[in-house]
Amino acid sequence: MSIQLTDITKNYGTQKALDKVTLTIEKGQITGLLGPNGAGKSTLMKIITGAILPTSGTAVVNGIDVIASPLEVQRSLGYLPEHNPQYLELYVREYLEYVAQMYKVGKERIPTVIEQTVLGSEQHKKIGALSKGYRQRVGLAAALIPDPQVLILDEPTTGLDPAQLIEIRSLLKNIAANKTVLFSTHIMQEVVELCSSCIFLEGGKMKQVLTETEIQKGSKHLEEIFAK
Repeated sequence: MSIQLTDITKNYGTQKALDKVTLTIEKGQITGLLGPNGAGKSTLMKIITGAILPTSGTAVVNGIDVIASPLEVQRSLGYLPEHNPQYLELYVREYLEYVAQMYKVGKERIPTVIEQTVLGSEQHKKIGALSKGYRQRVGLAAALIPDPQVLILDEPTTGLDPAQLIEIRSLLKNIAANKTVLFSTHIMQEVVELCSSCIFLEGGKMKQVLTETEIQKGSKHLEEIFAK
């Protein structure tokens, strides 16, 4: 298995952001994470990446205990946070070389991720001059630098126009062929097109897990479950 969470709870003072969340995500799955704002999606992703630690429970990623070895976990996965922080004054290739240096990965990895994310024509432009869609591609490229087996993507398509959505979905399909992907979204059609499983969170609790058979019933079916 790639991700195993057991009774994950996260408290912020008296606020319970996550309440005994238990789930398993197998290698090779693309899993969608759905839920209203404040459901705990981003908190769950940050715990999986080792960015924050749970109040209680256990989290294992690629066989590594997140609580015991958060830095080792971070070196083994790729993470695209919701707001995709970048150095806008850097050129695309320059930024990716910087990320590679942070991961202690050789520069020879850069052409591969540029090709994967179709950034060849933009690699010598400053990030600040790129469209939102291309900035998301740069974020994905950065997440792919360590060639991770697990990708964690927090709302990777927020704010994209329809054409950009199609591009990013296509990229995710190609990238995820040999990886485990967990991504959060509010767009039901994305789940239908991309996911082999889907998790619903509400109020910090895991309400339901849907299989691929349920997902293929369509976005309207997912919307009805979401509304409940």
